[in-house]
Amino acid sequence: MKKIMFAPDSFKGTMSSQRVCDIMEKAVKGRFPGCVTVKMPIADGGEGTVDCMLASAGGQKVRIKVKGPFLEPVDAFYGVLPDGTAVVESAAAIGLPLVRGDLDPMRATSFGVGEIIKDALRSGCRKVIIGLGGTATNDGGAGMMQALGAEFFDASGAPFSPAGGTLINIAGMDVSALRGLVEGCEFIAMSDVDNILCGPQGASAVFGPQKGATPENVRALDHGLAHFAHVIKEYLGEDVLELPGSGAAGGIGASAHAFLGARLTPGIEVVLDASGFDEKVKDADLVLTGEGRLDAQSLRGKAVSGVARRAARHGVPAIAVAGDVCRGAEEIYGCGVTAMASINRLAVPFEKARLTSEDDLAFTVDMLMRVISIGENAVRRGKDI
Repeated sequence: MKKIMFAPDSFKGTMSSQRVCDIMEKAVKGRFPGCVTVKMPIADGGEGTVDCMLASAGGQKVRIKVKGPFLEPVDAFYGVLPDGTAVVESAAAIGLPLVRGDLDPMRATSFGVGEIIKDALRSGCRKVIIGLGGTATNDGGAGMMQALGAEFFDASGAPFSPAGGTLINIAGMDVSALRGLVEGCEFIAMSDVDNILCGPQGASAVFGPQKGATPENVRALDHGLAHFAHVIKEYLGEDVLELPGSGAAGGIGASAHAFLGARLTPGIEVVLDASGFDEKVKDADLVLTGEGRLDAQSLRGKAVSGVARRAARHGVPAIAVAGDVCRGAEEIYGCGVTAMASINRLAVPFEKARLTSEDDLAFTVDMLMRVISIGENAVRRGKDI
């Protein structure tokens, strides 16, 4: 083993992508001390996106206080690249970790994301990359648009602030102030999934339960998003119901496209391009990637599938390591993943597993290196394996 590249996403709630890289590298060096290692922490639009973009391109992090998912004050941030492009991470304002133990997508709002974007625009940024992923909201991005100047009205004509459970009450809107703010600006939405807005593969059905939605909530949220899409089509002329990626971040993808003209792009592709992945992986023997959970959704624009596809183009195998390897994860073998491994050594709840996640990751990578060394030793002895 001459060269290994580490390109993991964060393991949400436990380890940052940089920390995962460090642990992987230490475990590999323990078995292959002479191996050249390349660490490339990545993100796909969710948690860690700003740090990854700044690490690869340079720039500065701007700290800002905004409203959280339930309009409580939270400390957030965004990045400004050397060319003046702002990189906004939705999870910084409305991420799941901010409301752990108090999940409620019926009342949660994306207002804080709009506040971050507004600050970046007022600071002179004319291009904004919005990372979608890891949010606690399901409001279709209505709150974000309100923070940027859009007004929403109920059936009586009274203005109100919509959340996930009250999208159904939107009877009209006025976007003149918003258009004045964003005129001449370019927006790119980094989507970590390609799910559409509504239906069985939509934002509410697929991601609602992990945000605390009950089956009854899922139906109400989906109905609300469908109604919001109807209002968007009536007032803006944009049909977002079947748009790939419109269901990202609880429907923020839909609003970003319809209100801001944002181009929905797989987030992992943006990060890999900015990081120079293709050039660095060419002479690698192996890529170790991973994220907190591998399942059928990992195929839909997530970090692991994006890394594996890129590596496969150069004939480099990729092994995925994750906290959980769930039913349906085997589908990602088709995108270039050679093997998968879970770091969980005991069947315990997440709150217990997270306490030993770093040791478990080190153990798993060391185990993989032991297996690889068997093959290398056999080759040196001229034996078939």
